Amino acid sequence: MALAKGIAGVFARLSDRLPMMLIDTLREQWGGIDDIDRQVAQIERRLHEWMKQDEDVKAIAAIPGVGLLSATAAVATMGDAKTFKSGREFAAWLGLVPAQRGSGGKVALLGISKRGDTYLRTLLVHGARSIIYRVKKPGPWVEQMKLRRPLNVVIVAMANKLARIIWAVLANHKPYQKGHESVRPS
Repeated sequence: MALAKGIAGVFARLSDRLPMMLIDTLREQWGGIDDIDRQVAQIERRLHEWMKQDEDVKAIAAIPGVGLLSATAAVATMGDAKTFKSGREFAAWLGLVPAQRGSGGKVALLGISKRGDTYLRTLLVHGARSIIYRVKKPGPWVEQMKLRRPLNVVIVAMANKLARIIWAVLANHKPYQKGHESVRPS
């Protein structure tokens, strides 16, 4: 808002030094940016309305590191969570697991496979980054990983964990519970 108010003064000061054609072009471009801002605000309002009406979006938006965009993108991209057998399969589908190369019984883990939906994967990585940088105590799992692995590897591992949590919340129709540990069958 402050920039929008000050831009008229900037154009007035520049009008002495720059040709009027350039000033008019800059004003048109500024108007275009203003139009885009209004469109983005309108889209965000629609997404908020969707979140109010959709229980799945509401449920996964409660997960730390998952915001409005990530929640709506996950629900729109995933469809029915039961399509995937597990959270690991969903994370692999998004490309958040290491690619593997093996020969002679030895398996080498490479970087993430980057398959699947680029937009959702990117949102989850940014959500994971926000957890790692902004949460005072993200948990012992993160702290131990930070000691052993490079920071970007820890961030992607957290994004993988977010994807698995999203799958679990949607597949089991249960709200997110901090500190919940799943029980594996024997």
